[in-house]
Amino acid sequence: MQYAHDPALLLARFQFAFTVGVHIIFPAFSIGLAAYLAVLEGLWLRTGRPVFLDLYRYWIKVFSIVFGMGVVSGLVMSYEFGTNWSVFSKKAGPITGVLLSYEVMTAFFLEAGFLGVMLFGMNKVGRGLHFAATCCVSVGTLISMTWILSSNSWMQTPRGYTIDPATGRFMPADWLAIIFNPSFPFRLVHMGLAAFLSVAFIVGATGAWHMLKARKAGKISSEPVRVMFSMAMWMAAIVAPLQILAGDAHGLNTLKYQPAKIAAMEGDWVSEDHAPELLFGIPNMKTEHTDYAVKLPLAGSLILTHSLNGKVPGMKDFPRDQRPPSPVIFFSFRIMVALGMLMMLVGLWSLWLRRNSTLFTNPLFHRVALCMAPAGFLALLCGWITTEVGRQPWTVYGLLRTSDSVSPVALSSMAFSMTAFVVVYVLVFGSGLGILVRMLGRAPQEGEHDTPPSHASGILATSMHPGVIDPSTGKGA
Repeated sequence: MQYAHDPALLLARFQFAFTVGVHIIFPAFSIGLAAYLAVLEGLWLRTGRPVFLDLYRYWIKVFSIVFGMGVVSGLVMSYEFGTNWSVFSKKAGPITGVLLSYEVMTAFFLEAGFLGVMLFGMNKVGRGLHFAATCCVSVGTLISMTWILSSNSWMQTPRGYTIDPATGRFMPADWLAIIFNPSFPFRLVHMGLAAFLSVAFIVGATGAWHMLKARKAGKISSEPVRVMFSMAMWMAAIVAPLQILAGDAHGLNTLKYQPAKIAAMEGDWVSEDHAPELLFGIPNMKTEHTDYAVKLPLAGSLILTHSLNGKVPGMKDFPRDQRPPSPVIFFSFRIMVALGMLMMLVGLWSLWLRRNSTLFTNPLFHRVALCMAPAGFLALLCGWITTEVGRQPWTVYGLLRTSDSVSPVALSSMAFSMTAFVVVYVLVFGSGLGILVRMLGRAPQEGEHDTPPSHASGILATSMHPGVIDPSTGKGA
């Protein structure tokens, strides 16, 4: 592939992947946690049970840190579009730039308008108004995800455009077709469920940790700990199966519009019906063969087409310079699926324990739940690797190559900025994660203080910038 032989291009891609990979965790966390906070406050208002208010005050402190780090990490993408991907910005800007500006004018303004009330107004405004502010922030994160995914999905399945013959720029011809492009609905649902599921396992792992600590100390875990663990396991039991169904629907859509990506994901080289599913293998791009393949007969056709005799594409159907790097997405896809299955099994296990009234007393399950803390975010990252690497060698699928989208930046400059990013990110976000771990290491108490930590206020005050809150792809306006 052409992009594999250009070190500057490869480093530009790796730099964007690194910054987006770090960033995407925080907005996804914000999406799920904002919704959880809205549910907690709504339950408190409806039932009057103090435990829901205690949990709200506990998790809003975490939200303030996560939201602040999401804003800070998102700022970088705005500049990378101009410094490293200026050709892409010039050609696709009339479409992607407008979609990102819609995010700013809707989601960002909504979040910015109500975030302060949500974080600091519990004792300053009425209960109904404060709940409305929490809901507005939660809705704002979902709207932001919608616009970002619309932009990114258009890059995967472009529709509603014309190409200016003089400049090569993509010009909008039908905004409804652009926004609601073929892959957008599937990817929106898949990403939203991923955010909710990721947060559910963080909340569940936190509860499991505190129950294990209480058990070790010979104590009974507190009511807030049990309630948040129970809520997290309900979410896992309900959302994990839905996520698998959403992923299946997304796969059918990808087969229709991006068959080369499916072939690379599956490690298939020759199109065939009655195709097996490769459980394991090592795709070899040079020999055009998947080595050490472990196959499950007929399962490939059944999974991909819902028919035993359905035809599955092979990478030899496509020119060599239009094939995605199969070894990367072959494994990232399987890791994502394996983690999804594990999360579903944990959710189903929790239902069995709940039925036997042992959900809060089974230490083995608590240890498993604790180990599953990063499972949702790891699956999310693997899913985005599969999606974005599987689009290669294109930035706009089938129309604009990655090698034709990069800025003419010297390799030395790219290497310097990459090194600087790694060092700064490790220091800044390593510290932020350390703060989060310490916060979660303390169990929720009755009468939780409702003011976020002062360092969170500083982060938010110094980093609020239009167009950098990107809760799905990490791309700024």
